[in-house]
Amino acid sequence: MTTTLERPTTGAPARTRSTALFVGLALALVVLAVLSAGIGQLHVAPSEVVGSILHRIGLDWGPSPAHPNGDAALWAIRFPRVVMAALVGAALATGGALMQGVFGNPLADPGVVGVSSGAAVGACTVIVFGLAFAGPWTVATMAFVGGLLTTILVYLTARENGRTEVVTLVLTGVAVNAVAGAALALLTFLGDTQAREQIVFWQLGSLNGTRWPYVAVVAPIVLLGIGGAVAVARRLDLLALGERSARHLGVDVERLRVVCIVLVALLTAGAVAFCGIIAFVGLVVPHLIRMAVGPGHRVLIPASALGGAVLLLAADLVARTAVPYADLPIGMLTALVGGPFFFWLIRRTRRSAGGWA
Repeated sequence: MTTTLERPTTGAPARTRSTALFVGLALALVVLAVLSAGIGQLHVAPSEVVGSILHRIGLDWGPSPAHPNGDAALWAIRFPRVVMAALVGAALATGGALMQGVFGNPLADPGVVGVSSGAAVGACTVIVFGLAFAGPWTVATMAFVGGLLTTILVYLTARENGRTEVVTLVLTGVAVNAVAGAALALLTFLGDTQAREQIVFWQLGSLNGTRWPYVAVVAPIVLLGIGGAVAVARRLDLLALGERSARHLGVDVERLRVVCIVLVALLTAGAVAFCGIIAFVGLVVPHLIRMAVGPGHRVLIPASALGGAVLLLAADLVARTAVPYADLPIGMLTALVGGPFFFWLIRRTRRSAGGWA
């Protein structure tokens, strides 16, 4: 049984919904960013957060943080974490939208099918063996290699005669995650105490300890990946019409798939390079966006990037504030929300398809 996404829709009502969605997501992103930067053990009022930003860019508007360490806390700790959360959320959601477009399947997601785990294995290999062949880019490079290899494996296993079997896709994800888990266990055994602690951090997923040098590595990776995804959006819309129709309309289908595979690996590498495995963002966000405005990728991909940034900012805010003086693993929170959503999506897909053989 093969599950395909609906055909893109157009029209004035769709454009109105899309505009409203983008405006709503952008406003939510700004509000969450300001709140996230101000809330914590050292509280900074939203007006002071905005004032600090304006003063930093040379505009003498708004109040500065009243606390003597407020400005330093914002720029050294809070703002890097806020920016990283937005980047990672956007990367995971965009990667999920690409995978669902390539496979024609709403169950595809970098975490569910094991791509995030493969990228984490590559990054943890750097941690255990102390590799530094690419300087500060070594972790991201090895995460990219791990993500690329697992993406290719998933693609080759789940595709058969131009079709993607849902059962094969899910089972491939189970197998890849199992193998990656075993590899991480082996690396944990081989590593020293510090390396083991870092690997545990990777498996839980967290934005704790984010600094501007980390953001400087992740930002160009994620922006390049999102830019590439937006560039192939129109061809993904044509691919949704069917491979034969897409070829007649001038789409090089195999080349498009290879490009999307590389983009998914790039986005996943950027997401896990310093934050670990954060599951289900790439599954939940594109599906909700698709339910709101339809499956057209020219809207779906940028809206998913915005939605992913909003979701992860909200999840990180909860992770920092739910338990006093504690920083909960953000991967745990996204799994608590995404797991039940995944079960619901499987049941919905099965009912709509009349069962799986």
